[in-house]
Amino acid sequence: MSIDGPGWGTTGLIMDELYGDDAAGEELSRIRDGWWVTVHYRLWDAQGEPLEDQTRELTYLHGGYGAILPRLEEALDGRAAGESVSVRLEPDDAFGDYDPELLVIVPRDRLPGEVETGMVFENVPGQAADGLLYTVTDLAQGQAVLDGNHPLAGIAVRFDIVVQDMRPATDDEVAAERLAALDGGASSAGGPLH
Repeated sequence: MSIDGPGWGTTGLIMDELYGDDAAGEELSRIRDGWWVTVHYRLWDAQGEPLEDQTRELTYLHGGYGAILPRLEEALDGRAAGESVSVRLEPDDAFGDYDPELLVIVPRDRLPGEVETGMVFENVPGQAADGLLYTVTDLAQGQAVLDGNHPLAGIAVRFDIVVQDMRPATDDEVAAERLAALDGGASSAGGPLH
C-alpha cells in the first residue's frame, strides 16, 4: 500500500483490508457511497442574491439516504476534500413548486398560546396529521394563515458547495441511516438539506 508515513498508524492497515493493495491514495479520498461527507455551502436565488446570511455546514452519509437533495448528491459524487461545485436547481429539483392548496386559514384561538408570524407548527392544529410543517405567514381579524409549502418552494436556487472532509462509514452507521431513511426521518448526522 502506498499510504504510509506519520499519522497513518492502523488506518493504512484498515484501508488495505477495505480496498486492497491496488487502491490509490487519490481514489480513497473521493466521495462515494457509504462515506460520511462534510460540506460548507451557501444558497443563492436565480438572480445571485444570497438566501442566507452565512455559510452553513452539513454532514451526511453519501448514497441516497435522503439527507441531501438528490441533484446535490449527484454533483458531489467523486469529488475530493477542498473541491467546490456550484449547482443550479429549478424548483422541481430543489424545494418543489409553490402549491396554493397548502395555504390554510384557521381561527387564531385554535393555535396554542401567543402566536406570531414566522412560528412553525407540525401539521395544522386541530386537523389530521399530514407530516408537513406549517408556517404562520399572516395574522389578521382573528384568523391565522398557515403555509405548508417549504419557504423556498417555487424558487430556482444555486448552491455553492465546498467539500470539507469525508470518511468511510461503519456498518452500524450505514444501518442506522438506512433505518432513518425508511422511517422518513432526518439523518442522524444532524438534519437534512431538503
